[in-house]
Amino acid sequence: MKTIQVDVAVIGGGTAGMTAYRAARARGKRVVMIEGGPYGTTCARVGCMPSKLLIAAAEAAHAVAAAPAFGVHAGPARIDGAAVMARVRSERDRFVGFVLESIDGIPAEDKIGGYARFLDARRLQVDQHTVVEAGSVVIATGSTASVPPDWEKAGDRVIISDDVFDWTDLPASVAVVGSGVIGLELGQALHRLGVRVTLFARGSSVAQLSDPLVLQTAARTLSEELDLRFQTRVTGVAADGAAALVSSVDSAGKQRSERFDYVLAAIGRSPNVGRLGLELTGLALDERGVPLYDGGTMQCGDSAIFIAGDADDELPILPEAADQGRIAGDNAARYPQVRPGLRRTPLTVAFCEPQIASVGARHRDLCDSHAGKFAVGAVSFENQGRSRVMLQNRGMLRVYGEFGSGRFLGAEMVGPRAEHIGHLLAWACQAGLTVAAMLDMPFYHPVVEEGVRTALRELASHLSKDGAEQLCQDCTPGA
Repeated sequence: MKTIQVDVAVIGGGTAGMTAYRAARARGKRVVMIEGGPYGTTCARVGCMPSKLLIAAAEAAHAVAAAPAFGVHAGPARIDGAAVMARVRSERDRFVGFVLESIDGIPAEDKIGGYARFLDARRLQVDQHTVVEAGSVVIATGSTASVPPDWEKAGDRVIISDDVFDWTDLPASVAVVGSGVIGLELGQALHRLGVRVTLFARGSSVAQLSDPLVLQTAARTLSEELDLRFQTRVTGVAADGAAALVSSVDSAGKQRSERFDYVLAAIGRSPNVGRLGLELTGLALDERGVPLYDGGTMQCGDSAIFIAGDADDELPILPEAADQGRIAGDNAARYPQVRPGLRRTPLTVAFCEPQIASVGARHRDLCDSHAGKFAVGAVSFENQGRSRVMLQNRGMLRVYGEFGSGRFLGAEMVGPRAEHIGHLLAWACQAGLTVAAMLDMPFYHPVVEEGVRTALRELASHLSKDGAEQLCQDCTPGA
């Protein structure tokens, strides 16, 4: 067992860890990055990039199916599952290669292979070969998809999203359990590629939506295409020959047992903190074992330990992981003179169709923080000009503004081009623009963004009045 001394030790070599490493190195510190698994970010290996490759194939198949509505008849589509998955894996490996090139650029002496565990707040043991004595530590250990233990009896018939991208062909059927972003994206993509898909949702939620009217619109619209079963609990998963037998019960008590080739568990992710020995650090932990931390500095208590990325169980998306890693690495290098870093306006996107986006403050949060102090503007995309031209006229946008200041607070939407509208609104929110200032911006014609103007005009009208009484019903669940 050898012992080394460093200024900063970063546990984890994913997006947050790599960013933290570079931020600490930029301050001239001696930094090591400890990684026990394969290098390459979740995004590149099993997350955002391979999922978008699968979605792109699904969009191509859907375009063929939708073409007759435009008077274009391409003939029956033939989906080559093996070719679809070959491109997904090939391009996925290409993206991972870019990450590995970046890793290769890190000096060998700055990389330690193995799993780290705290001996105390300033010392780590890596496997059975190295003790690292560090001035400060960044925890960037990521997260793992959750699978109920009793489902394990079904063996390899139960999978997580990571496993999908190693398929060499498309299966005939998949049960997707969970209606969050991962479940919706993969479930709809597989459905459009000819796989029989059923999505089981324990509650009534869809992706990250909290606005009741947007949520209702999303649920209705997606259910028109997908076998999406809300208020349905999966009561058991068992092996049944070369398939899985899925038992479920809905809100009315109706029970079903159905066979699927695979069961995709998309019920959430758990932060990888359980084996770090955090009980030896003296840190206060929450109910999931995650250290309590300051969201501005990423510092855990007043210690020399910082946390970033999926490990903190806040918002498991790449831009957040990168921002948190940068803040954590910078503060670990400057400890004890820590300072708040830039936390950008929250922006999340689900790449189902129609797309779903949340920007800034969500409706549920505003009902707590701004009850009676915010107004809502809305637009339906059903009759929005450009949306109808493209036959993508489904969905709703709701925008929120603050009484008095007129400041734009956030938005939730399901509809066409949500990934682009989300960015437009996130920039406005971070810039602190008022609704009036946003309406002074240019809008071309005909574009989907004209729908944003419609919603902002309604919001401006409400902001010009005393809308507190009008708003109360809006804050009620199910309104």
